[in-house]
Amino acid sequence: MSTTTNPSVTNPATPEPRDDTTGPLAGLRVLELGTIVAGPFAGRLLADYGADVIKIEAPERADPLRDWGQESYKGHRLWWTVHARNKRCITIDLRSGPGQELFLELVATADIIVENFRPGTLERWNLGYDRLRQHNPGLILGRVSGYGQTGPYADKPGYASVAEAMSGLRAINGYPGQAPPRMAVSLGDSLAGMVAVQGVLAALHRRSVTGEGQVVDVALTEACFSLLESTIPEFDKLGRVRQPGGTRLDGIAPSNIYRTEDDTWMVVAANQDSVFRRLCAVIGRPELADDPRFHDHIARGENQDELDAIVGEWIASHSCDDVQRLLDDAGVVVGPIYTAADIVADPHFQARGMLVAHHDERIGEDVLGPGVVPRFSATPGAVRWAGPAAPGSHNDEVFGDVLGLSADDIRELRAAGTI
Repeated sequence: MSTTTNPSVTNPATPEPRDDTTGPLAGLRVLELGTIVAGPFAGRLLADYGADVIKIEAPERADPLRDWGQESYKGHRLWWTVHARNKRCITIDLRSGPGQELFLELVATADIIVENFRPGTLERWNLGYDRLRQHNPGLILGRVSGYGQTGPYADKPGYASVAEAMSGLRAINGYPGQAPPRMAVSLGDSLAGMVAVQGVLAALHRRSVTGEGQVVDVALTEACFSLLESTIPEFDKLGRVRQPGGTRLDGIAPSNIYRTEDDTWMVVAANQDSVFRRLCAVIGRPELADDPRFHDHIARGENQDELDAIVGEWIASHSCDDVQRLLDDAGVVVGPIYTAADIVADPHFQARGMLVAHHDERIGEDVLGPGVVPRFSATPGAVRWAGPAAPGSHNDEVFGDVLGLSADDIRELRAAGTI
C-alpha cells in the first residue's frame, strides 16, 4: 500500500455520481471531519445536494452526535438520523502516521474537506492546509470554529450557546428586563454550518476559474453576528443599543402574535402600508388607514401599543380558522404558531416534500425527517438513505472502491488500529 502524491492536480478526480444521485453537487466528493453539530450539518447539506460525503470518525471515538439529542427511540437518539443521512461513514486514526497517510490518499480524490475542530488541531496532526494542498491544489478546506482561525480568541473552545451570546444575538432575544433566552435548538451551530456551505460553494466557483482551492474560515460568533441587521450602525451613529422586543420588533407594527377566541396564537404581519389598509378593511376599521396615528410605517411604529391593542381585540373575538380565512382572503400576511405536530399534519409541508421518511437501520423502521432545502428544478436533492448504524460501516467500500485497496490491505489497517 502506498500514498500517492500528485501536486500537479488542479481539478481532482471525483467519482461518477451514484445512480441514485441527481442533486446539483453530484460528482463532488466531500470529506467530513466534523463532530457534534456545525460540521455534520454542513456535511448533511452538501450530501442532500448530491455530493459524495464521506464522514471520517476515529476508530475508538465515534462522533458524539450519535448519542446526542433530547429523545431516544428503541435506545437510539433520533438526531443522528437527520445529520448522518446520505453519508458514507469510515474510520481513520488521524493521530497516527499511517492514518494520516491513508487520509492523504483520500484527500487526493476530494473536492472539499469540512472540519470543525479547535484551530490548530489539523496542524498538530501534520495535516494543515499547506500539506493538504501539496496532494491536491484544488482542495477547498471549510473550517468551522468558535471564533475563527485567527485573532486573540482563536485558541479558545467555542460552543453555539456562547457564540449566540457574544455575537449580540442573545441580547436582543426575549423580553425587556428578563434573562435573554436561547432557542431550543443549536442555532449558532446550524448558522455556522450554513455559512460554511455558502463559503465552500463560492470557493468552488472560484476554483472553476483559477483551478486553485482555498481555506474557508467560519466562526460561530460571526455567523450569528451576520444576522444583526442595522444594530451596529445604529450604535455607531446614535449610540443606541438595541434591546429585546418580546413578541414583536420595536417600531414595526402591526407585526405581533395575537391570541384567538379559541386560544390559538396567530402571527399577523401587516406593517406595510398596502397590507395594513387591507387589514383595516377586514376588521371593520377602514378609517384607521388614514388616521394620523397609523397612516404610515413610522407613525404606526410610534403608536405600536395602541395599534396592537386594536388588532388584538378583533382577533380575540374570532376563531383561529376565521382569522386565517378572513385575512387570507384579504391578502393579509397571517399564520398560526406551529408545533411539530402541526407541521407534520400540514398539507403544504407535505406537498412541498418537506417531510421525508428515512429508513433507519438502527431501529429497522422509517423515521420522518426534514426534506431538502432549497428545492432545485432540474437537479433535485434527495434523502437517499439514513445514516449508517455503526462507525466504519463503509470502510470496505470506500477504501476498496475509492483507493483500490485489497481486502488484505484493509484487514491489515484494521488490525493495526489505523481504521
